[in-house]
Amino acid sequence: MYAKILVPVDGSDTSILGLNEAIKIAKIHGSQLCLFHIVNEFVFDYSFSPGLYADRVIDSLRVRGQEILDQMASLARQQGLRPECVVVESIGGAAGNLIVEQANKWSADLIVMGTHGRRGIRRLALGSDAEEVLRSATVPVLLVRGATAPAKQAQKRSAA
Repeated sequence: MYAKILVPVDGSDTSILGLNEAIKIAKIHGSQLCLFHIVNEFVFDYSFSPGLYADRVIDSLRVRGQEILDQMASLARQQGLRPECVVVESIGGAAGNLIVEQANKWSADLIVMGTHGRRGIRRLALGSDAEEVLRSATVPVLLVRGATAPAKQAQKRSAA
């Protein structure tokens, strides 16, 4: 049913939840996984900071992005899957658009991603990559929601 599943990952708890759900689906359907990470290179004003500093920051972002992909791929391999891994570099581009572009390029049948589930003013102020993916994707999108703040607080209280 879903031969190719694209999974955007950023190392956050919610993206790990999305990956875990994608792993379950992939195991059931014998699907391929493509783990996708975006290195968002911030636009630096070189008139205020030396170019060498900016280059080191960008290199650090690239290294961290590869570490995130390696960690996520390891989770998938522990479940018997062999994911493809893709890193895309962007200079301030919208992640939602890049996710949809990668889904089209890779011919994904499904996009599975974690979401914070922000609403109202917080969503407007921060933007919503998940919402952009939902609006623009030509394939089904499964959003896996992270725990809400009250649920996290209840978990902390019960663990204490």
